[in-house]
Amino acid sequence: MSTPLLDVRDLRVTLQTARGPAQALRGLDFSMQPGETLGLIGESGSGKSLTALALLGLLPASAQVSGSIRLAGQELIGLDEDRLCQLRGDRIAMIFQEPMTALNPLHRIGHQVAEPLRLHRGLGRHAARAEALRLLERVHLSDAARRLDAYPHELSGGQRQRVMIAMALACGPALLIADEPTTALDVRLQRDILALIAEIVAERRMALLLVSHDLGVIAENVERMLVLYGGHIVESGPTEAVFDRLAHPYTRGLFAARPRLGAARGAPLDAIPGRVPELLDLPPGCPFSDRCAFAVEACRAGLPEAFEVGPGHRARCIRLPEGVQR
Repeated sequence: MSTPLLDVRDLRVTLQTARGPAQALRGLDFSMQPGETLGLIGESGSGKSLTALALLGLLPASAQVSGSIRLAGQELIGLDEDRLCQLRGDRIAMIFQEPMTALNPLHRIGHQVAEPLRLHRGLGRHAARAEALRLLERVHLSDAARRLDAYPHELSGGQRQRVMIAMALACGPALLIADEPTTALDVRLQRDILALIAEIVAERRMALLLVSHDLGVIAENVERMLVLYGGHIVESGPTEAVFDRLAHPYTRGLFAARPRLGAARGAPLDAIPGRVPELLDLPPGCPFSDRCAFAVEACRAGLPEAFEVGPGHRARCIRLPEGVQR
């Protein structure tokens, strides 16, 4: 197999909280090949967005990071800020969850899309503006020439998200991270934005790391997926294989809790019992054990190994060898 574009090994992140240090990511291992699409899924607090921020070196200054993150063979952990700034927006880029907070309200749209082109490609003001216009047209922003001189607050949510995509694509990154890119959009716009991202990723043969809490989004947009809970990867594998088996009880819980077409109006969802615990309150063994209907005492004693469910498909559950039924 060729050298991975992204190789993450034993990634651990400790955050400082009012109650003391808390382990937020607890030994993540995964890799991505050039052009591959990978999904991260889990509830809020599972570590999805934190993983994305760790890849970009955008964690809080007080965070403690260990392990290894290699992009095309270059180690990113411990890299100085100047070198990270050279990589962000160039080799690795991100579409943030909320464009209204990611875009600068004091600068016009054209200036913000052109900025990475001037910083990383050395384009002059006029050339960068012309390329910014081409990018905005490529992401199907209506009346793009006029929007160049607009401010973020003058655009709709869907338009701002298209601007964010144009900015992320400006320098043709090898790895594109999309962190819940459709959170604030209606269903039709969600579909349009995801289709646009997929189209451009395929066109430019970029690797895509898609962060989402929506199983449907993951099922339709990535080849491989990681299920996160409590800072651990509890299940991973080819998307089709994971959905076919749903090996880990947490993955099954997420699947059961999704809205269903044809369900009676007002029918309650099959919610996972309990709630995601605070980082400092995670049990010492399987992080899901306090909410799992299949948990036994051994689940709480130590972190289970990851068992092979099928080719490339692994799940971290002590009950798997016993053949826990769905």
